[in-house]
Amino acid sequence: MDVKNRNLLKERFHEVIFEADTKEGKLFDIILLFMIIASVVSVMMETVPSLDENLRYVIHNIEWIFTIFFTIEYFLRIYCVYKPKKYITSFFGIIDLLAILPSYLSLIFGGAQSLMVIRALRLLRIFRIFKMLSFLNHGHVLLAALRASRPKILIFLTFLLIFVSIMGSVIYLIEGGNPESGFDSIPRSVYWAIVTMTTVGYGDIHPRTELGQFFAALIMICGYAIIAVPTGIVSSELTKDELKDNSTQACRFCSEEGHDVDATFCKYCGELLNDTGNN
Repeated sequence: MDVKNRNLLKERFHEVIFEADTKEGKLFDIILLFMIIASVVSVMMETVPSLDENLRYVIHNIEWIFTIFFTIEYFLRIYCVYKPKKYITSFFGIIDLLAILPSYLSLIFGGAQSLMVIRALRLLRIFRIFKMLSFLNHGHVLLAALRASRPKILIFLTFLLIFVSIMGSVIYLIEGGNPESGFDSIPRSVYWAIVTMTTVGYGDIHPRTELGQFFAALIMICGYAIIAVPTGIVSSELTKDELKDNSTQACRFCSEEGHDVDATFCKYCGELLNDTGNN
């Protein structure tokens, strides 16, 4: 972007709101983190049936203060990026919107007959707690590791579906002739295989024959090994990402993060990163 077209005020807001490399940015993050925790606690407290009505009224008013604060913060975030649509449609942009939307929707859907609807909408405010991830660099590392692990995990899940289908079919052949066992269809037998392999063990259906019980024991042992696979996949990606030293810089144009500490340009869109702190 041409230096002449840069908006220094907008970039200054961006540095404080989106980043934590300056004292102002760190202070803003601390205040915002406190507000998020306090707002989540107020939402939880408001659902306590034995809460005094006067206290409930106070909490309700405090909740509106939080809503106004988060609304101002949301529009400031839109203002200080050069491509607002990128932020609005991003994961945290949607979370920020969901954090404030239910309060305003409750003003529209009024009346006693709509109380259940409003109550359900207000549950969406709990999404504020997801905003806390944006303050933790390790939260970004975890998200990056999950994204990098996605192809391997999809292959693993495909194999897992095939495996439980085979195991369910086998146990159906073993136990299907016994009406008391509960294995009356292959889908129900596949359900049993999933429950057994994950070591949940509801006990609603179980093999009655000795061969079926032996087969179930084998599935349980396999379950311990299989559950460890996705953990190992994500852990290997986490090890790779932890070797990288990333800054809190967020691009003003594409809203992407995870840049190196000495990066000058965004590695996703090529635009100049925020350098108002160095001017």
